Amino acid sequence: MPSLTSVPGLRLGHATDAAARTGCTVVLGPFRASCDVRGLATGTRELDALQPHHLVPTVNAVLLTGGSAFGLDAAGGVMSWLEERGLGFDTGFARVPIVPAAVIYDLGVGRADRRPDAAMGRAACDAAVADAVAEGAVGAGTGATVGKILGQAGAMPGGVGSWALESAGFTVGALAVVNAFGDVLDAAGRIVAGACTPDGAFLDTARALRETGFEGGFGRPRPVAGTNTTLAVVATDAPLSRTALETLARMAATAVARRISPVNTPFDGDVVFALSTSPEPAELPPAALLVLGAAATHALERAIERAVTPP
Repeated sequence: MPSLTSVPGLRLGHATDAAARTGCTVVLGPFRASCDVRGLATGTRELDALQPHHLVPTVNAVLLTGGSAFGLDAAGGVMSWLEERGLGFDTGFARVPIVPAAVIYDLGVGRADRRPDAAMGRAACDAAVADAVAEGAVGAGTGATVGKILGQAGAMPGGVGSWALESAGFTVGALAVVNAFGDVLDAAGRIVAGACTPDGAFLDTARALRETGFEGGFGRPRPVAGTNTTLAVVATDAPLSRTALETLARMAATAVARRISPVNTPFDGDVVFALSTSPEPAELPPAALLVLGAAATHALERAIERAVTPP
């Protein structure tokens, strides 16, 4: 099955705490990377290292994790795992692994007192393989839910999804962890997962907000800032620079807007990472970057849908 790890040079590992309904997912490199931040309630670490002019030219891993800001502790385990293998940015006195990370909020669905930690970050690294990605309620998507305008009682499971394709002679893959406030749509704009009314029908969150706001029946609670997020990774073996990867991440982020409604809200912490596993960057013409961006957008659209409809 095509997935993010179809891109040569990537390994991915999940660590899952099914009882606490949380977990983390690590993508191991090294690779050049950038990101696009659209959500207004993010929890992140080391994103500055992804800026085009940052001293560090590559990163060693990207971590996606549950547990809200507490879950960022898992990045320490990823760092120690990498350090033990002699990986990281050489400072002359020690190698410092560079591990950008972003979180989802899942504390309301399992055990809020049990979050991803350094041990879980190490476990995800130990589990990392180049095989097809496990999807659904695993890793960072273990406690993910979608469609939360009616609260958790009306929400549906979110999760992890992945897809990949070949384009312009390169492989382009995507991974999504979908924990959105809004509903997830298919390619035709139909809701496939989201807020459900007591009779089991889809409410249509965007329409409900337009027509009745938060006072419109079903005992609708007001959302809590920072309790929703869609995290994504798009990757390719094309030799993209960090500046080009910024463009790739920005283009791919449109997939989140196409497949989640509403999106990029004050209550979501949406982040899209873009990675290149090619050893050296090259200046591709704008037309080639456009083709890769279109492919990344398509792959991420498929990944978002698969996160809520795993095989």
